[in-house]
Amino acid sequence: MKLLKYLFWILYRIWFYVLVTLPILLLFPLLVLSILKEEWYPYFFKLARLWAKIILIGMGFRWIIKKEQSLEPHKSYMLIANHTSMTDIMLMLVSSKNPFVFVGKAELVKIPIFGFFYKRTCILVDRSSEKSRKAVFLRAQKRLNKGLSICIFPEGGVPDQHVILDEFMDGAFRLAINHQIPIVPMTFADNKKRFPFVFFSGGPGKMRVMIHHFLCTEGLTSKDSKNLKEHARTIILKQLLNYN
Repeated sequence: MKLLKYLFWILYRIWFYVLVTLPILLLFPLLVLSILKEEWYPYFFKLARLWAKIILIGMGFRWIIKKEQSLEPHKSYMLIANHTSMTDIMLMLVSSKNPFVFVGKAELVKIPIFGFFYKRTCILVDRSSEKSRKAVFLRAQKRLNKGLSICIFPEGGVPDQHVILDEFMDGAFRLAINHQIPIVPMTFADNKKRFPFVFFSGGPGKMRVMIHHFLCTEGLTSKDSKNLKEHARTIILKQLLNYN
């Protein structure tokens, strides 16, 4: 029985990478066309949402999204969530119909095929470089001026398996305050259980999302970023503990 479990997990992981790659190959011409001009990004975003749904459905995941407040069309937001799994990217894509841009690690560019589009559509940051971190603000402003939203996982990486929710970094909150856009805290309840970074684990099932009440940044300054950060973290942590 144990051997069968390990065999399942190996095949399950292989299947995930097949699902990640195959739709990109099939949609490649449309994807390339959609990134030729910045104003065409919303078309790319629709294709990315389709890609995400194919992966989640193909892996046997069923997303359940509850909302305390709904995103308004054509409005910019700062989307944040806890980070525990590679599927966080896909779940975030299906959770928001408003086109947004990820701020993510520059190292992901190295992933074959995926990295090609990641480099051209996301805001890349090398967290070891102060110059790179500062450049994020300018590039985010450019995207926000085009009516897009921004998505950041504020833990800055995936915490150890035993950590429920790591400390938050300042970037997302300073960006939101600087651009006076609402922060949308989201809690992903089941991704760590469904598809964690621990290889021999995971499996099909539900993925619950809670979209919390938005946090207003109007009138706030950079001095308020720490309190805002802690408030957002408390909201998500409380929801995670309620789920558990």
